Amino acid sequence: MTLRPAQESSSEADALTIGRRIRQLRTAKGMTLEELATRIDRAPSQVSMFETGKREPKLTLLQAIAKVLGTTLDGLLEGEPLDERATREIALERAMKSQTFQALGIPSFRIGKSLSDDAIDAMLALHGEIERLRDERAATPEEARRANLELRHLMRRQDNYFADLEAQAREILDAVGHPGGPLTQRTASEIAAHLGFTLHYAPDLPQSTRSVADLAHGRLYLSSSVPAKGDARTAVLQALSSRILGHSEPRSYAEFLRQRVETNYLTGALLVPESHVVPVLQDAKQRRAISVEDVRDAYSISYETAAHRFTNLATRHLGIPVHFLKVHESGTITKAYENDDVNFPTDRLGSIEGQMCCRRWTSREVFDVDDRFNPYYQYTDTGNGTYWCTARVEPSSEGLHSVSVGVRFDDTKWFVGRDTTNRGVSKHSVETCCRRAPAELEQRWRDQAWPNVRTPRTLLATLPTGSFPGVDTTDVYEFLEAHAPR
Repeated sequence: MTLRPAQESSSEADALTIGRRIRQLRTAKGMTLEELATRIDRAPSQVSMFETGKREPKLTLLQAIAKVLGTTLDGLLEGEPLDERATREIALERAMKSQTFQALGIPSFRIGKSLSDDAIDAMLALHGEIERLRDERAATPEEARRANLELRHLMRRQDNYFADLEAQAREILDAVGHPGGPLTQRTASEIAAHLGFTLHYAPDLPQSTRSVADLAHGRLYLSSSVPAKGDARTAVLQALSSRILGHSEPRSYAEFLRQRVETNYLTGALLVPESHVVPVLQDAKQRRAISVEDVRDAYSISYETAAHRFTNLATRHLGIPVHFLKVHESGTITKAYENDDVNFPTDRLGSIEGQMCCRRWTSREVFDVDDRFNPYYQYTDTGNGTYWCTARVEPSSEGLHSVSVGVRFDDTKWFVGRDTTNRGVSKHSVETCCRRAPAELEQRWRDQAWPNVRTPRTLLATLPTGSFPGVDTTDVYEFLEAHAPR
């Protein structure tokens, strides 16, 4: 992309304004384009280019035009405001020169007298709406954090339980006659057929997608290579969940984020049906033997999915407030949920995601545990009380992550692992707890260290734009064209 000097865009604006002022003064005097051209010894086509702002006359020629039109040079440059028609035309001319029109491939056209004011107003309104949508979709990291924060507040108000999504999951499972328990790949295929889709596995699925739905032909394309740690059912159900929920093209990053959360929630509700798992959890509570690992094993799902599903149901059905954390091995919090008053670190907007997790919190301590087969349990004393957590480390495409679920001390009695001797002390909302180095170390090394920062690219740029952020739509359309039935 070539950056143009700022003065070039301002000269274009001046040329448009000056040109329309010349036309306004000429028509007010009842003078034709040809008459003005003859009086200044120029071709009519040249004068037309001046009036449309395509060319800017030199100073001496401007003086000659001003004299013929009975005004001064200042009158042309800084005269009376333009009439409404000229103002409309200038606005449309500028819109046609904008990046928005050019990006859409809309060619510029001559704004003739036959083009009504209403038509110009309609085009300007459309241009303004397109600009608004582009601004909404080009979410900066700060805007993304705001959207994420609003969504987390909604989840907290509802105890991370969405009755309408649970009902939709029940309706779909009843429609295919699912008896409860783990959802098989065959049942996932039956859900697809119930929704009018056939499944097709392709080796050339676009890199930026997990699946692609051909709505015209009722085909759902998935990758023919499932990662070693992947779950073939999840990709199918996530794609189908968007269709069940009737999602349309997101109009903002906030809506895109909400759709992702709804899709993941419904997928979890299909994999772990509420009517089947709630009695199991209630029985485990009576036996004081609640275990996220047991949910994982009973439904053949990942630990993260089991942890998410537990947070959906724990408060509503078991009366237990909970918190959830997913932390990258670098210490960065990537996902968070809480309704148990745990005091996680936040930025000035109140967002948890993107903050550094305390070194002494269970989610960080678990990385130093050699035993990756068994879950890690820990009590942590905080300024807000004592919390107990269970955590595991799982690999992902971005490296290792820990996933942890925790409760207040009073609720620990219901869980397997409450007898752990692991304890920690964390004031993770206070910078001096562990986010700042000990004073002695800082004094010794502050002026003698210069790390080369490995900055995530998302901190240096806005989030991907487009109907579906991060998706290369050209790849998607070419893929569908290549695989569509002939």
